[in-house]
Amino acid sequence: MSTFAVRARGSSSIVASLGTPKQQPSSARPRLIRNAPVFAAATTTVVGMDHIQRLQSGFDKFKTEVYDKKPELFEPLKDGQAPRYMVFACSDSRCCPSVTLGLQPGEAFTVRNIAAMVPPYDKTKYTGIGSAIEYAVCALKVEVLTVIGHSRCGGIKALLSMKDGAPDNFHFVEDWVRIGFQAKKKVLTNHGSVPFDDQCTLLEKEAVNVSPLNLLTYPWVKEGVAAGTLKLVGGHYDFVNGVFSVWEK
Repeated sequence: MSTFAVRARGSSSIVASLGTPKQQPSSARPRLIRNAPVFAAATTTVVGMDHIQRLQSGFDKFKTEVYDKKPELFEPLKDGQAPRYMVFACSDSRCCPSVTLGLQPGEAFTVRNIAAMVPPYDKTKYTGIGSAIEYAVCALKVEVLTVIGHSRCGGIKALLSMKDGAPDNFHFVEDWVRIGFQAKKKVLTNHGSVPFDDQCTLLEKEAVNVSPLNLLTYPWVKEGVAAGTLKLVGGHYDFVNGVFSVWEK
């Protein structure tokens, strides 16, 4: 495992944790959990500015400070995209891969979901993820499939907290994070005596290692890896200590 620095080529969520809501009837909608943020995030929102104004002002700043100043980057993108990377990252609002890795527009085809998990090939159950992988590999010809976990991940905490036989508290969350069940089993087997928070940290990285194995169940990914045209990479972003680690699978 090593520290990773991204090089631009060519033209260049869950706030705290998922928590455990009060048990709801199976037909009821789970109540929204409002957790206090782990850290107070800096904001550029002007007092009195509403949500729509915040989005518009954010774009206006991007337009004048980035878009208008980099025509050599944005003009070619008007004709199409040719990203080198496909990145799977968590939906957590603290972990934006374009920001943390310095990825430029057009450089990475990105999928974000809870805990940055990649499910195995299934034409009926995970078509949203499957179609993204198929398009990225077969149409866009990406070269690197990268899965990035992160510190203090609510999805990982939910996975580790699940008890066998216990009813689900959410309509979708538990079923989704079960994708990482084998990683959870490995962590509990090898590190069952360490504190829960330490197990979460271990599982954040071990769950990443499940996704490359699942990626190989997609025929076009397996063919690309065998042919040497695709690489599978795992990563972990520790925003508590400001560290990014990367490893090839």
